[in-house]
Amino acid sequence: MNGIASRFDFKDIQEKVSLHLRPWHRSFQFWVRAADIYTGYKVFQVRVSFVKDVQKQHAMWERQHELAADKIYAMCSDLGGFFLKVAQIIGKPDLAPAAWVKKLVTLCDQAPATPFDGVQRVLEKELGQSISEIFEKFDVNPLGSASIAQVHRARLRGDKNDVVVKVQHPGIQELMMTDIHNLQAFALYMQKTDIKFDLYSVTKEMETQIGYEFDFLREANAMERIHRFLYENNRKSPVLVPRVVRDLASRQVHTDILRVLVMEYIDGIPILKLGDEMAKRGINPGGKMAAAAKQNILKSLTLAYGQMILKSGFFHADPHPGNILICKVKDLPDQLRLGYANLVLAIADNDPVKAMESYRELGIGTVSNCGNEQQELLRLAQTMFDTKLPPGVVMLQPFSEDSSIKKIAVEVPIERIEYESRVLSGDFSGEIDRQLYKKISRNQSIKTDIRNPGWRAINGGESEEEK
Repeated sequence: MNGIASRFDFKDIQEKVSLHLRPWHRSFQFWVRAADIYTGYKVFQVRVSFVKDVQKQHAMWERQHELAADKIYAMCSDLGGFFLKVAQIIGKPDLAPAAWVKKLVTLCDQAPATPFDGVQRVLEKELGQSISEIFEKFDVNPLGSASIAQVHRARLRGDKNDVVVKVQHPGIQELMMTDIHNLQAFALYMQKTDIKFDLYSVTKEMETQIGYEFDFLREANAMERIHRFLYENNRKSPVLVPRVVRDLASRQVHTDILRVLVMEYIDGIPILKLGDEMAKRGINPGGKMAAAAKQNILKSLTLAYGQMILKSGFFHADPHPGNILICKVKDLPDQLRLGYANLVLAIADNDPVKAMESYRELGIGTVSNCGNEQQELLRLAQTMFDTKLPPGVVMLQPFSEDSSIKKIAVEVPIERIEYESRVLSGDFSGEIDRQLYKKISRNQSIKTDIRNPGWRAINGGESEEEK
């Protein structure tokens, strides 16, 4: 009996049966939910036709779109796969109501993750070796999971740098083709009954384009081409494209297409979470620091896409928020660097008016409960940035009622300013070299070089760079 049972892998049989029935179950789920959303709009159209007030009609439509957005979100989130792609496509202001866009934009990287044993089977089948033979470490918890694949952080044996391993979900290609065919049937129905637009051709083009996304060799080639182009045009491009680990790609030659892609790990924050990250770091969202960061991000992306589209003609065509990370860098925008330089000068000159102006220029909000706010702001800056005690202070007493920290409430944590100032001028932990700043007269100008985290004082056409 044991000999007969050993011939069968019941877990494998269960998975095969599940994979066989899964398309039928998904088709049923799609049609039930799509019919609910569609009939909801048709019933609403009858109701709203009896309302004559235009403003009331608009309010009713907004509410209906919100109700539908919740149902569409639930359908795309629960079914995953191709429907996450649908959410990315229709979740744009030029294609869908605002309520849909607001709801669907959060679905970029929320696909259910494949359990690690499924990831392991795909990896070892594609690469021809066990995970432990290839990787020194491999995080079983994914960094993120999207419609086609999920990504894990790992480290190759013999390498000190981390990599990202992108692995396709098992059986996802067949599943997504089923989803597309269901959507095409729905598009044909809508085309004949309600919307006099060739929706079917749109879904056919989607089928073609999404088919390309399963070929990771094509993706690797595209990444390298864009990386090379941006580097050649900028030398120090503000937009980074991860480098592909070609050695592992070449091991998958026995397959028709690559289902595993290994690339360098780049530490970054998803662009949709940038606001939360700023809040966590105490950055005033309405301040100049936040405004400069947003402007810099927009400028960098616009430059990169302008060059790709207008100069190369080959560009990244899927710039949804889930594909954009904001990295940690040590270069500061010119405006902020000048602000920090002015703050240092204010400290060196013992100038309370200039200190106040520098705080505002940097977007630092303060709440004062003392009569002489300017002087206390200067003392606070001297306390934080200079190892010498402020004039007239014998010993720092942070809990004293006479302390600047007690008198001035800073809305942006001063540690943030101290960190950025260290980036700006090297290291503020030592004593500020007042003699250096005294060389800078009021008639001399300060020029910044974004390529170098130091600042330069220009005097008579010659520069003296802080070492």
